[in-house]
Amino acid sequence: MFMTVAEIVTKLKSLADQKVYAHNVKFGAGENQFGVKMGDIRTLAKKLKTDHQLAKALWETGNVEARLLATLVVNPKLLSQAELDNMVRSERFSQVADWLSAYVIKEYPDKEQLREQWMLTDDPMAARAGWSLTSGKVARSPEGIDIPALLDRIEVEMPVAPPEVQWTMNSTLAQIGINHPAYRERALAIGERLGIYRDYPTSKGCTSPFAPIWINEMVRRQG
Repeated sequence: MFMTVAEIVTKLKSLADQKVYAHNVKFGAGENQFGVKMGDIRTLAKKLKTDHQLAKALWETGNVEARLLATLVVNPKLLSQAELDNMVRSERFSQVADWLSAYVIKEYPDKEQLREQWMLTDDPMAARAGWSLTSGKVARSPEGIDIPALLDRIEVEMPVAPPEVQWTMNSTLAQIGINHPAYRERALAIGERLGIYRDYPTSKGCTSPFAPIWINEMVRRQG
């Protein structure tokens, strides 16, 4: 299915939902959005299929839904490191950043090089992406990761980190506690001492992002 960027934007606008729009605004989206349900974006992506150049053009619109769609139809392997770095740094809405992380960054061949760069940057969204990759690496392939050094950084930096960075830094803390018993006690102690997300509202049936609760619940399920 071929559609131009203009046709896609018109289609997205026709799918606008005011409740979704209001929800997006509440969680940090700007005005360049329509408020389209995630399911509708996924349905459109399936029709468009992978289209790298279209994805790049959609991203350049800056529109929330167009960028979400772009993450689903882009070919990560065709992006240069500079292009992906620019994409990460150009987005401030967490929903788009999360889809970019899940569908593009995690599939990027040179993501480890970018992870190392992003772990040292002052840009909040790049740092957020770096800690997100680190969280996954801690859980699935921790070879070469200095976990005590990570815990040192988390203990010092997380209390003063921007909210965007706190979220994925906290995920790293939790994954250390869940997957590495030797460091569990320290991870729990750091989480308790910092208290970040202690009072975070959590829906029924969901696990709190407060690291000690998260760690203990996941360990209980494993056991």
